[in-house]
Amino acid sequence: MTPWKLLDSAQIPGDGTELRLYARGDEHSITIAGSSGELMGSRVHGSEDALAQFACARVAQRERPRLLIGGLGLGYTLAAALRHTGATAEIVVAELVPAVVRWNRELLGHHAGHPLRDERVAVHEGDVGLLLKEAPQAYDAILLDVDNGPEGLTRRDNNWLYSVQGLTAAFRALRPDGVLAVWSAGPDQVFAERLRRIGFEVEERRVRASAARKGAQHTVWLAGRGP
Repeated sequence: MTPWKLLDSAQIPGDGTELRLYARGDEHSITIAGSSGELMGSRVHGSEDALAQFACARVAQRERPRLLIGGLGLGYTLAAALRHTGATAEIVVAELVPAVVRWNRELLGHHAGHPLRDERVAVHEGDVGLLLKEAPQAYDAILLDVDNGPEGLTRRDNNWLYSVQGLTAAFRALRPDGVLAVWSAGPDQVFAERLRRIGFEVEERRVRASAARKGAQHTVWLAGRGP
């Protein structure tokens, strides 16, 4: 089998953790230095697609839906959101690591169909948490795919996103009947109950990692704000 080749690396702002970009043929993978396994890859992305599809189904019929996506990754969640919203949608994608944006523009964009080229997309190179804090009732949907679950895997500061304080900020950043969608590698009953305590109406869905309904089962929480 063809071995993986390291193409580039980048520091995650805040704690010095390193992301590494690998290639094997036309396949790409992003890992965290010192951690076993893949953080994200180009081969399997069915649950990332589902994250966007589920969220957009709740808001796509609005006149000018505005979405915030936390985490660019390889662009699959963004691409799916673009497919499931209309021409009047606006999508802000927040990516903390500038190199990930550069990798998508220069090396990875073809995997997801170059979603960053879509005129409906605005890129924020920075912490998605800052956008949540400064934007009351600014978004119809907020999609979080920045870690492998509701804890700070890529950096410790991300724990705030899944705390009572972070979820309250997300609740306030949503418009009436908006939805917060969170991707996770697995279930977490404590997190689901935390969402409910904030005031969200919570639906938990299990989806396959692959669009062919194969591979591991991942979890998507759909947390509705209500009217």
